[in-house]
Amino acid sequence: MGGEGTRLRPLTLTVPKQMLPIVEQPMIERVLGHLADHGIDDAVLSLGYRPDAFTDAYPDGVIAGVRSHYAVEPSPLDTAGAIRFAAEHTGIDGTFVVLNGDVLTDFDITELVAFHRAHGAEGTIGLTPVDDPSSFGVVPTDDEGRVQAFIEKPPRDEAPTNLINAGIYVLEPSVLGRVLPGARVSIERETFPAMVADGALFARGSDAYWLDTGTPDAYLRAHRDLLAGRRGGPPAPGAVEDPTLGPGVWRIGEVEATDATLARALLGRGAAVAARATVTDSVVGAASVVEEGAAVRGSVLLPGARVAADATVDDSIVGPGAVIGQRCVIQGVSVIGAGAVTASGSVLDGARVAGGD
Repeated sequence: MGGEGTRLRPLTLTVPKQMLPIVEQPMIERVLGHLADHGIDDAVLSLGYRPDAFTDAYPDGVIAGVRSHYAVEPSPLDTAGAIRFAAEHTGIDGTFVVLNGDVLTDFDITELVAFHRAHGAEGTIGLTPVDDPSSFGVVPTDDEGRVQAFIEKPPRDEAPTNLINAGIYVLEPSVLGRVLPGARVSIERETFPAMVADGALFARGSDAYWLDTGTPDAYLRAHRDLLAGRRGGPPAPGAVEDPTLGPGVWRIGEVEATDATLARALLGRGAAVAARATVTDSVVGAASVVEEGAAVRGSVLLPGARVAADATVDDSIVGPGAVIGQRCVIQGVSVIGAGAVTASGSVLDGARVAGGD
């Protein structure tokens, strides 16, 4: 988790990507909570960018019920280098699981570990199917699941499979010996190909939910998927479905929504939606305000955001404490940074606005 989350700027200028909320819960809690569901109770976070955000938020080192240790990289080490650094930080000496910190998934980790052990693998990769593999690295396997090659961004009609690396690995400690200590090493481009040559790398595909949240589009999709029930259960801890507010509307704690039109949405604790306002397929974060006559559709308002009267926010992300001016139109997957203020009557289409601009 050493990356700076540049594709999600300006949201990540002040906070690491994994600390951004996904429907009112920090992303890192959703990631580690999934591991906890599969019996993993101890984790190491390899940190680079803004490690203070994690240590300040979880000073006791417990995240979603998982004991978490912080391994702060002195310099970027890439994927394999970061894995070795984190493993050495806590003295890992048995089979361990690696998961990218920005991946939201329902992948069956228990089953993947069992497959790994049954095949006597040194490493096992979780794979996920995609409609168009031409933008990814595909991973063909033989009938036993042994990885045959890594093929980077093949033409769609030439791809031997539509299964791609899901960023979920089960590894033996011997893999660490393949990585030069303190060096910047890529597990995908260096370590795994060497393991393929030795016949030591296996892979297992799954149709379970999987999403890399690293872009604004994907970040919005993560919220829509939870609101639509694609992952099952409430969209956020403490959320209660409240049909008196509208069809498919959830709330956390007390909210205000009088004479507003709401559907397929979640209102965070203390959120307020005024008369004649419309909120659909959206999350209105804690203490956020949607003023009279405003419309919020397919969007995320992070905590403390405000959409002024008669403004429109479509398919966009409004950062914490940001203010969308009266009659302003925000569209085209715009990202408004924390504390930013947009001018009344302005139109922003696909814009990136940092706080103070």
